[in-house]
Amino acid sequence: MVRLDIFSDPICPWCYIGKAHLDRALEARPDHPFEVVWHPFMLNPDMPPEGMDRREYLEAKFGGPEGAAEVYGRIREAARAAGLDIDFDAIRRTPSTLDAQRLIHWAGIEGRQTPVVAGLFRAYFNEGRDISDHEVLADVADSAGLDAAMILRLLASDADVEEIRARDAWAREHGVRAVPTFVVGGRHAVPGAQPPELWLKVIDEITGREGA
Repeated sequence: MVRLDIFSDPICPWCYIGKAHLDRALEARPDHPFEVVWHPFMLNPDMPPEGMDRREYLEAKFGGPEGAAEVYGRIREAARAAGLDIDFDAIRRTPSTLDAQRLIHWAGIEGRQTPVVAGLFRAYFNEGRDISDHEVLADVADSAGLDAAMILRLLASDADVEEIRARDAWAREHGVRAVPTFVVGGRHAVPGAQPPELWLKVIDEITGREGA
């Protein structure tokens, strides 16, 4: 197996699009060599726990309503091309993703990371749910086969808060500047929401080398 490390934030639309592209390639190559591991990168590491109004956040981030509309126009087109039905209008607040990243970390211990990541993307982008809300996170965990009651107990504590912050800082120190960032085999960094064709080429090159 070849490890595919993915640095991602569950409120990043390009991460959702990038996952959709990767999923399409993996479905086309069911014997792919990848072991997928998700890592935390918080777009807003200083976001308060209660989050903030999404419109205010986007306008501040992109220099006003015109800038936000231009950027998200491109994102909408890319999402549709990836087969994703994102309901941006349903998203009212931009949440802190610290607790969502903790959930992804715990899911990794149980071997359920990818289902949890998929559930978080779906909850936020398709259903407009607040993925900083502990009940929402427990529901995502339950849908992925985790113990929701245990997740609620962990979320009510400070378990692994410093672990997530340290891993987020480590990623930045080691050159991750934007997400998604994929690292193939611990050596080759692939930034951005790459198309399925690129992943098919990578998979075929790896399996070709292994076959040789």
